[in-house]
Amino acid sequence: MALAVTSSSAAISGSSFSRSGASSDPKALQICSLRLSDRTHVATLSQRRYSVKSLNAESHSRSESLIRRASTLIAPEVEEKEGDVEEDFEQLAKKLEDASPLEIMDKALEKFGSDIAIAFSGAEDVALIEYARLTGRPFRVFSLDTGRLNPETYRLFDAVEKQYGIRIEYMFPDAVEVQALVRNKGLFSFYEDGHQECCRVRKVRPLRRALKGLKAWITGQRKDQSPGTRSEIPIVQVDPVFEGLDGDVGSLVKWNPLANVEGGDVWSFLRTMDVPVNALHAQGYVSIGCEPCTRPVLPGQHEREGRWWWEDAKAKECGLHKGNIKEENGATDLTPAVVQDIFESNSVVSLSRGGIENLLKLDNRKEPWLVVLYAPWCPFCQAMEASYLELAEKLAVKGVKVAKFRADGDQKEFAKQELQLGSFPTILLFPKSASRAIKYPSEHRDVDSLMSFVNLLR
Repeated sequence: MALAVTSSSAAISGSSFSRSGASSDPKALQICSLRLSDRTHVATLSQRRYSVKSLNAESHSRSESLIRRASTLIAPEVEEKEGDVEEDFEQLAKKLEDASPLEIMDKALEKFGSDIAIAFSGAEDVALIEYARLTGRPFRVFSLDTGRLNPETYRLFDAVEKQYGIRIEYMFPDAVEVQALVRNKGLFSFYEDGHQECCRVRKVRPLRRALKGLKAWITGQRKDQSPGTRSEIPIVQVDPVFEGLDGDVGSLVKWNPLANVEGGDVWSFLRTMDVPVNALHAQGYVSIGCEPCTRPVLPGQHEREGRWWWEDAKAKECGLHKGNIKEENGATDLTPAVVQDIFESNSVVSLSRGGIENLLKLDNRKEPWLVVLYAPWCPFCQAMEASYLELAEKLAVKGVKVAKFRADGDQKEFAKQELQLGSFPTILLFPKSASRAIKYPSEHRDVDSLMSFVNLLR
């Protein structure tokens, strides 16, 4: 322990326990219990060890006896605290559950000083920088420049640096890794085999390097951003994935000051404080990432539907917040054990595997069928539930059967191979006289758009 090597009693009882010194090392905070109320107790223990060292010159055997006695006084304290790091932050998270983002930001900056930094993506998380400014404390900001960002995002970076008088600490991907990826698989391989590999090279590894120089980081995650992966994020936690300055998993603390704030309230704050924002927001973009993997969202769509839209809702994390993904038995699975079904209505037929297979085989049907391939846990399926049920009632009087087929789990491979499933939800029209189903090509899932599709083809 650092206290054992102090060379003067004045140093032990004084400057060693300044607020900034205690706050900058969370590990020391937990192991040595450096709370203000404990200063006297710890100082006493330190002085006892100091006296052991001074007696060492007089009697080797006597000093060994005293060292053994001193270690019995200190060891239980260390043993008790070393296992409680995460538990203590869980308690802190509960204590700050009703705190404002400003209070949480102030606590984070006070606790970690220059060993903490804000992760800025170039979207509405610019609110974090404004909250940091309002605390009056110094703060650091870093960002990941993947090389594939929108021009509007780079312009926002520049505006933020000028507005706050700061220099953003940019992290870049390894040029050799990017070169190998592009030469081997092309510029847009993520459209074919998923975004994880590209994100790992351009985002996750640069982030890992950035965090190795910190003891804590601050993110703009909110619970309402992604129901599948972010609904349970705490205010503060020991980062379950990345390592900090001291090395090993558990050496980094992650703060989420906006966890309990809704998106609309964040935007009210940004407008009130006249904070610079990304120009893409005015064009319908909500969640903003790299240019090839980000698009505007439509009315009725969830904000994360503008990211990696060709993939399932499960996969809509790039790896920066991989710890949000629950793992059971070593396998990643976001599907809850029990989930309530959706599209429940007398006007909607629930098809089994055998039912959908029979529908596929028919060349001449008595009436056309409209079928949605869905997963009840998917937030994008949930978002279109109301419009689909309304559509079913309207089509019932037009002689069109409306149905649903749950296409996740064991049925997913079948749905991909036989039913043109790309991502959830997928909507198919089975005409009366055509054997092959026609896939609805649009992201507009409102009643009028779906009705036009059916009327034109039925």
